[in-house]
Amino acid sequence: MHETHKKSNNNNKKKIYDELFIRRKKLKKIQEKGNAFPNNFRKDIISDKIHKMHGEKSKQKLKKIKIIVNVAGRIMSKRTIGKSSFITLQDMGGKIQLYITSKDISENFYKKIFKTWDIGDIIGANGILFKTNTGELSVRCYKILLLTKAIRPLPDKFHGLNNREIKYRKRYLDLITNKNTRKIFKIRSRVILEIRNYMTKNNFIEVETPIMQNIPGGATANPFNTYHNALKANMYLRISPELYLKQLVIGGFEKIFEINKNFRNEGLSPYHNPEFTMMELYIAYEDYRGLIVLIENLFQILTKKILGTNIIKYKNCVFNFNKPFCKMTMKEAICHFNKNIIPKELDNIVKINHIANSLKIKIEKEWGLGKIQTKIFENITKNHLIQPTIITHYPAEVSPLARKNDKNPFFTDRFELFIGGFEIGNGFSELNDSEDQKIRFKKKQKKNNLHNKKNIPYDKNYITALEYGLPPTAGLGIGIDRLIMLFTNTKNIRDVILFPLLKPNK
Repeated sequence: MHETHKKSNNNNKKKIYDELFIRRKKLKKIQEKGNAFPNNFRKDIISDKIHKMHGEKSKQKLKKIKIIVNVAGRIMSKRTIGKSSFITLQDMGGKIQLYITSKDISENFYKKIFKTWDIGDIIGANGILFKTNTGELSVRCYKILLLTKAIRPLPDKFHGLNNREIKYRKRYLDLITNKNTRKIFKIRSRVILEIRNYMTKNNFIEVETPIMQNIPGGATANPFNTYHNALKANMYLRISPELYLKQLVIGGFEKIFEINKNFRNEGLSPYHNPEFTMMELYIAYEDYRGLIVLIENLFQILTKKILGTNIIKYKNCVFNFNKPFCKMTMKEAICHFNKNIIPKELDNIVKINHIANSLKIKIEKEWGLGKIQTKIFENITKNHLIQPTIITHYPAEVSPLARKNDKNPFFTDRFELFIGGFEIGNGFSELNDSEDQKIRFKKKQKKNNLHNKKNIPYDKNYITALEYGLPPTAGLGIGIDRLIMLFTNTKNIRDVILFPLLKPNK
């Protein structure tokens, strides 16, 4: 079996090599006659617009009105019948059929030039729309031009390859040959556009904050290190824009948002990529409850505008975004999905340690009750949060930037949104007490030292900014990549990122 597979691979390599040789010879002949890569053709319409505008017109109507179009794209199939040929042309809108005859473009051009073109070549064509006898909308070409000669042939069986890594490494081939991949990234573009539209219509200002930072703050994560030669300084790729955005609120920008790239030097999984996209927003004179209303409203509008319905199908689940999200505290969720655990046990350090040990959670010495509660929630509960669910009452111990709850300072005014078993958003009323923030930063730094983590100082400039006064503020972050996974029914985050992080090729 192994020998057969090896022989098949060798045959495929030889076939590709032979094809490369033939195509290079063709290119050389073109170069000998003049410019092999012309840039003098201008298309005036894309395929989906042609189908939308003229697809319903009858054969007789098209013949009468004579619609002239200039189209351009890649040859995806070619069928020759004597002195005429049909080509399937693909552009960013989809596909359109071209009809070419020796009578329309000259016999000499048809035989000696057109017939040498290959699948994968990029061409431009001028012609008149018509319908074939089978009713297919097509372009009858009177002028046709080779714009780019493709040296490498498109792989015959790229669609449906089991080796997904090839799709990620050669995303251009995936886009050329896989209609669903193109659809995913068009939806991605539309989601980001509609988020921007929603935010600007609600009087938010879009801002930009630094990607390179002197001190990585705003989240608990390992940063990527870099070095600035001119400044002779160590720098970091941001793990979060939070501290900079809140400085802008201090400066008087009361409603702001940023769609940004963040970088965390951590593991990969179906839900994690070290480089990821987020939308982060801040509203002065608002609290976390206002954010819950906002995120429910945002999802309702996004689903309707992009998918035409508030119903999303994801894996084997159906989500309805036309109704309020389910809401539970963290402790309620743990007990709801784990009937053997009662609420009082989660408030008792001895009993909660016993629960954690039974779940094989390795408890670290400095962990308090809040951290253990959160670890239990992450280990045995969050995967059960399939329907859109808001989890509130996060312990202050795991929420260093969130405001403590007025009634019970053990908790913070924070929530996370879970859909399909994974976190989509994280929001809270912001901590605006500079002294409390300084204490929390120092505690975090002390913990890092205990674990021999790199001693990165806390951001003193942010504390200084807080001392000028941050108004009561609420902030929310939404993971764009995970949101796209939901909207496209995609199970792996790499399938919604055009160029996900991969191991270097050897």
